[in-house]
Amino acid sequence: MEEKSMQAELASYTGKLLREHYGKGPASVYVSIKHPFITFYLRDFLTPTERVLRTQGHDQKVEETRDLLMKQVLHELKATITVVADLHVENLYYDWSLENRTGVILGVLSEDKTNKDESFAEYPAKDKLHKEINRVSAQVEKEPEETNSLYLNDRTLVIQRKGILVDIERELIRSGYEQPLRLSKRRLEKDMLDRRLYESILDVHIMDTFVDWDFQLDQSFITLIIQKNKPM
Repeated sequence: MEEKSMQAELASYTGKLLREHYGKGPASVYVSIKHPFITFYLRDFLTPTERVLRTQGHDQKVEETRDLLMKQVLHELKATITVVADLHVENLYYDWSLENRTGVILGVLSEDKTNKDESFAEYPAKDKLHKEINRVSAQVEKEPEETNSLYLNDRTLVIQRKGILVDIERELIRSGYEQPLRLSKRRLEKDMLDRRLYESILDVHIMDTFVDWDFQLDQSFITLIIQKNKPM
């Protein structure tokens, strides 16, 4: 199957899957693939019930409900990626921008270890961006032991941080507070991430910023959605 046809099929399936579970799917889904990542960018995704909850100031309730439903969504999506695209997904992550009515689902793909070092290609200002990401991480938790990033295309940049959890976070996870920790870290890190500074570093316009964590593997992913046709 050609790449564009495969991406279109995955986008269509994802929209239908979300509609089945939430009662309303996104208006559009954009799929991007470049090893070792696959992303699904969702636009205009907010149900009527969620809209009412937001007007009443219950954003956290919306996120908590979505978290519960996403467990089944991710399970089904992971299987479909394997069938449609012949890609094995190790893990799936997600985040929302309720204000923008957008979201992203990020998959980490299995790949040959011999090609691992070739995956994270260079691009202008990469080191400068990593330095700023590490600085913010040190303020929120600690400086990452390793930082990588990759442009999947001209509109999607994924940043991977490894080794960022501090002892108090590990204890909260062991005590069963993973979801409250995740929700709190999302708000805190997004407040700390300076979009204008990143735009200046990369010479792009950033439309959306998403963050998620894998507490078991002690890593985090930041996904930047960039306005198309801007220079990288």
